[in-house]
Amino acid sequence: MTRTGIRLKAPAPGWTVDADVVVVGSGVAGLTAALRCTAAGLRTVVVTKARLDDGSTRWAQGGIAAALGDGDTPEQHLDDTLVAGAGLCDEEAVRTLVTEGPDAVRRLIDTGALFDTDPESGVIQLTREGGHHRRRIAHAGGDATGAEISRALVEAVRLASLRTIENALVLDLLTDADGRTAGVTLHVMGEGQHDGVGAVRAPAVVLATGGMGQVFSATTNPSVSTGDGVALALRAGAEVSDLEFVQFHPTVLFLGADAEGQQPLVSEAVRGEGAHLVDADGVRFMLGQHELAELAPRDIVAKGIMRRMREQGTEHMYLDARHFGAEMWESRFPTILAACRSHGIDPVTEPIPVAPAAHYASGGVRTDLRGRTTVPGLYACGEVACTGVHGANRLASNSLLEGLVFAERIADDIAAAHPATPGPAVQSAEAPGPLLDPATRIEIQRIMTAGAGVLRSEASLDHAADALEILYRSAASEADQEHDTKEAEPGVDAWEATNLLLVSRVLVAAARAREETRGCHWREDRPDRDDATWRRHLVVRLTPDRTLAVHRTESASFPPVKAQREQ
Repeated sequence: MTRTGIRLKAPAPGWTVDADVVVVGSGVAGLTAALRCTAAGLRTVVVTKARLDDGSTRWAQGGIAAALGDGDTPEQHLDDTLVAGAGLCDEEAVRTLVTEGPDAVRRLIDTGALFDTDPESGVIQLTREGGHHRRRIAHAGGDATGAEISRALVEAVRLASLRTIENALVLDLLTDADGRTAGVTLHVMGEGQHDGVGAVRAPAVVLATGGMGQVFSATTNPSVSTGDGVALALRAGAEVSDLEFVQFHPTVLFLGADAEGQQPLVSEAVRGEGAHLVDADGVRFMLGQHELAELAPRDIVAKGIMRRMREQGTEHMYLDARHFGAEMWESRFPTILAACRSHGIDPVTEPIPVAPAAHYASGGVRTDLRGRTTVPGLYACGEVACTGVHGANRLASNSLLEGLVFAERIADDIAAAHPATPGPAVQSAEAPGPLLDPATRIEIQRIMTAGAGVLRSEASLDHAADALEILYRSAASEADQEHDTKEAEPGVDAWEATNLLLVSRVLVAAARAREETRGCHWREDRPDRDDATWRRHLVVRLTPDRTLAVHRTESASFPPVKAQREQ
């Protein structure tokens, strides 16, 4: 049962696993939470959509931000984060992040993560990225930080003999008669210990499912990032917040205006090491737009690129790092160098064509400082969560740190609570929600790219909302005469498309409601930031009749997560 009574159409579970905690996702947030829960003596099961190392974490290039260097302090890190967040960061959450962050990184190193160090002193090498006034980004393998963190955590999970269920798409939350979390349903794809739809029964569920970049045509996110965690939480009755704040990374390798799917990222660390953004004439157009020029917060750089593209009628700008030379490219940015060369571009001898693409969801499932959502027993951390840390625009390289810090807090909270075995899961009497034809996935992406991409307006968002509503209503009936479509049969592609539609509807609803420009939410028809009216959050929930309820908080600070505090 879910608190709203809404669930995906799926076969009844044919097998069951019992646990104290089920962690959904295997990035830095999920595996950190799982390892810490296991260390506390809790029976922990990790469920992941692909293989253990296939999440978004391994794609992270730049690094992890923490006040580790001489002269740097958590207070300075806090200041940079608040500025980047454009007035919507929850200061208590940010202070938690920056003060607990350095020790969390040290514990990650103790787990086995190997960061780049100075060959003589052995001190961790630190670089800068956009929005940071100091060098505080620790990196590994030059530009393969996420891959190294993932390697270390996966190895630790295997050494701990932690139970894992790979190639499994989580479907819905199970709850007992009192509305408390009782586990999840999931579908295992392909060969393995289990197959088909099953259930993991547990009194605590940690969502660490990553982002939802696949709602857009072009994204840096892997194909598994279809918003499954946010969609599950919405159907379970949880609140989500700040979903309108999708960060478009300014420098993604431009592969053509019609390029779709996951695109190669050109890390902000390249600019941190001195690369320049230039137009076709070689002019550094970010000079004078911000004190940090190319190292301004990402929303400002993305807007600067888009404005110059519009002025010149071009489809991309350039990132010029020819002055690095071959040796620096090969040692510091080997991953990016290889990606560029595989597409016929040599950064050693020519500028890199770049344009913004969907990168990171600053919003997500609303939590408190212990990762608790508004559904008892359901937690969220990492990109799927909205802790209040990122505000309207995530500061570069704060994402890995957020996953690390809040995953540890979640594990500590679960261990302290000693969750009791839940009662039997109660099946909702409500009919399951409609499933989308998998073929509509591309249509959703194109609707969202055109109407809710980097540049938004009342007209574009209205058009997107109408188009998404047509898709939803078509799926809601068994056969729509106008569109001659039938509801899809249960399966991974249909479930993913249905999740994408739900999170797209929420994103557009929030973007339409926020009638201002703030952070990475850019309304052409509302170009100014309006603190008097809009320095507050939009919270969305899915009602039992499957409509979206949107309300505005009273201030930039999140109200208490009441359902959890009343346990």
